[in-house]
Amino acid sequence: MDRLGSQVHARKYRRALTVLLAMVAVLSLLATSCGNDDGVDIGDRGTAMGDGSLGIVEVEEGDVIQIRSLEAITGDVAFLGLPNQRAVEFAIEHFGQIHGFDVDMGTGLDDLCSADGGQAAAQIIVADEDVIGVIGTSCSGAAVAAAPLITEAGMAMISASNTSPALTSDLAGTEGENRSVGYYRTAHNDRAQGEAVSTFVLEELGLTKAATIHDGDPYTQGLAEAFKDFFERDGGTVTAATAVNKDDTDMVPVLTEIAASSPELLFFPIFQPAGNFVADQAPGIPGLESTVLMGADGLLNLDFLALPQAAGMYLSGPDTRFGSNENESTGTTADEFLDMYEESFGERPAAPFWAHAYDATTLLLEAIKAASWVDGGTLMIDRQGIRDHLNSVQGFQGLIGTINCDEFGDCGASRITVVQNIGGEENADASMENVVYSWAR
Repeated sequence: MDRLGSQVHARKYRRALTVLLAMVAVLSLLATSCGNDDGVDIGDRGTAMGDGSLGIVEVEEGDVIQIRSLEAITGDVAFLGLPNQRAVEFAIEHFGQIHGFDVDMGTGLDDLCSADGGQAAAQIIVADEDVIGVIGTSCSGAAVAAAPLITEAGMAMISASNTSPALTSDLAGTEGENRSVGYYRTAHNDRAQGEAVSTFVLEELGLTKAATIHDGDPYTQGLAEAFKDFFERDGGTVTAATAVNKDDTDMVPVLTEIAASSPELLFFPIFQPAGNFVADQAPGIPGLESTVLMGADGLLNLDFLALPQAAGMYLSGPDTRFGSNENESTGTTADEFLDMYEESFGERPAAPFWAHAYDATTLLLEAIKAASWVDGGTLMIDRQGIRDHLNSVQGFQGLIGTINCDEFGDCGASRITVVQNIGGEENADASMENVVYSWAR
């Protein structure tokens, strides 16, 4: 081939290559407009939120939307998890269908209020790629292990009763060491509760010397440390900061050590059964006979309040005076919920986070609704869209009041109360409502 022929051939080749590249670019644009990074056809999404970056879950016609409840439903902390799970069930029923599709919670999973329990249950959840989101866990220690697995699978997780600052932030702009993107909660942050307890002890009780006990759990340790920070900031002295094991029964050595520091108040934000033994044995330790005893929401339940050794104690927790607050998604009020709960189970919720669980569920269901659309009879759900919706929640009216989600996943209100236990099994319900101090940020 002569030189001229070679040049003509080269020009033809370049033109053909240019056309081919243009066609590839067009096809790429079409794919981008109709799919996600995994090449899944996402159809005509309309105004549904999300960009497909975490994947699209397809619910075929006749199937149901899958979410899960992960709570402490057995063992010593079942008083906390069972009301939460029941609230999830009520919320699903009251919310109804999403774009014509039913929602199913499946079988309630147990976090055992432990890291091992949270991890084991999370592994079961993430093995099912159809699961959209999770309501749970009950305990912060379980969330530390469960949240990374669940959120890394692209699912959203909303807790009604985790309160450890490590899971979100310190409420001053610093991210918690155990925060997972995609994790949210309607419960308060214990930086708020620690400040509330400190203010109550200093200003209402007039006490300036306190000791603390935790059990190593992220919740108990985080709350004890938050109380110490604010108490010392405002002029109090923490005379001893110690720990017990969750399964300890003999508290005498720890209590004897504490007594040597002569505290006026002992704050032990731990769970049962360890809390039972502290309350029972503390008054018998020389130097602690007149020390004021105080617990937190880990002990704020009907079983503990009924114990003789808990009479007269102070306990902090979320403000549950919800009254006629109405959830905007379902139209159900807090009073109506309590009536339905008592009619169904023959008792009032044993712990204070039932409304938080109801609201958490409706937040998840609203997020699924906002991030989904129907394409040819199939419901398409954008996982990233769910997070986008939750990240934007402001002014949502729930049973717990107005819900606003911050950049770290804290959505609950910082409203804390302190109740004083009247004493006696017959007064346990009344003690839950015997508010002696209110605090709000």
